[in-house]
Amino acid sequence: MKFILATHNPGKLKEMGAILARFGVEVVSPKDLGITVDVEETGTTFAENAMLKAKAICEAAGLPAIADDSGLCVDALNGGPGVYSARYGGEGLDDKGRYMLLLNNMRGQPTRAAHFTCAIACAFPNGDELRAEGRCDGTIAFAPMGEGGFGYDPVFFVPELKKTFGQLTGAEKSAISHRGKALAAFAEKLETYLKK
Repeated sequence: MKFILATHNPGKLKEMGAILARFGVEVVSPKDLGITVDVEETGTTFAENAMLKAKAICEAAGLPAIADDSGLCVDALNGGPGVYSARYGGEGLDDKGRYMLLLNNMRGQPTRAAHFTCAIACAFPNGDELRAEGRCDGTIAFAPMGEGGFGYDPVFFVPELKKTFGQLTGAEKSAISHRGKALAAFAEKLETYLKK
């Protein structure tokens, strides 16, 4: 059984491939099948954006499609950057530019509470849908720490571990991350669905 993962990120493909292999599912990318679909993320929530991507890829490929959408929500910024996490500060910024802008915008903020959210959506050619979400709470550090991960990882501090995501190993991050939790919940729902 083949599932298409709506991503160009090799890390996500590997992660999802490892989880779904135990159900006898092979994960391929749109690129593997020569599919190019540019999905406009017009949803107001991570779950809506994930489902938009999953449905578009499912329709284009005629295969079950999985997509995720995730981002950083900062209390002092009214939940921002939220669904705009990857586009925070505009097109010209890279990961470092975005987290430096975030640190700048956090100057003088008394509360630094934040959380990462990940929504996973799966669309099947027969119209069935599966959804799962995960969340990881933390705070925004005062300066970047660590070279690991990507995105906002160097400034997302996990108080229980006294480290940022950027300082964690891949295994440590997966054990507590929003994506790790969402994938675990998704795997459970998929197992139930495939048994039907």
